[in-house]
Amino acid sequence: MIIQHNIPGLNATRNKKTSEGKLRKNLEKLSSGYRINRAGDDAAGLALSEKMRSQMEGLKQSLRNCTDGISMTNTGDGALMEVHAMLQRLQTLAVESANGTYNTIARGNLDQERVRLLDEIDRITETSNFDEIPLFDSGDGFPGLNPPEQSDNIDLQIGPTAGETLAVERYYMSSRALLLDSTDFTTQEKANQSVDMINVAIEAVADVRAAFGAAGNRMQHAYANLSVENENITAAESQIRDTDMAQEFTLFTKENIILQSANSMNAQANSIVQSVLSLLQ
Repeated sequence: MIIQHNIPGLNATRNKKTSEGKLRKNLEKLSSGYRINRAGDDAAGLALSEKMRSQMEGLKQSLRNCTDGISMTNTGDGALMEVHAMLQRLQTLAVESANGTYNTIARGNLDQERVRLLDEIDRITETSNFDEIPLFDSGDGFPGLNPPEQSDNIDLQIGPTAGETLAVERYYMSSRALLLDSTDFTTQEKANQSVDMINVAIEAVADVRAAFGAAGNRMQHAYANLSVENENITAAESQIRDTDMAQEFTLFTKENIILQSANSMNAQANSIVQSVLSLLQ
């Protein structure tokens, strides 16, 4: 028997501390729900997980961007829907004024309504905005080409990387941009000429509405794709970082048993010293 050093006791204590350390890690993983709580748990897995988390956050914001973009195109289309209705009314008035049964006074009354409708078209196109972002250019300095003429783009970020953008065209949209400022219902001849001008404006507004519709449809498909991508990335990140609760409970039970055994053996190792003392009695 060795009395200078309690080797069995040292061995039992070392094993006990090892079991306590493993048990603390088991408890940390079970309580946090994460397999990786610090870089030491899995350095490579942590780096990959953090990169995926960054991508996930970008995807979530891109989904919100797509939703905002769809709302914006719907707002623009809604404004032009009313412009279309007024253009149809203008066409009716032009055809009415072109009829030879109307005198100068009647045509003057029709022309007054034309002026009011053009004013309302200008008001709608000047004030239509989405969160203070104008959806149309009022046409100051408009070059006077055939409508619709594009002014610039509203660029939307529809993905988590720099290149994933969608340009929604912003057009010149006003009575002047649609060449309606040249219409006149005061004479039969001018009313006849105005019919063709109004038809051009109706087609131009239809083209702009089609552009809004095409952009909105694309964003709906982008939204669906981003949703699937976000789901898959989230699942992959979860497999890397999250705790497998069933496996961790099994390990926790195992380490708990080992720790209790180590405590018992530590007590037994100390009892060996008592047997030496009994020999001295």
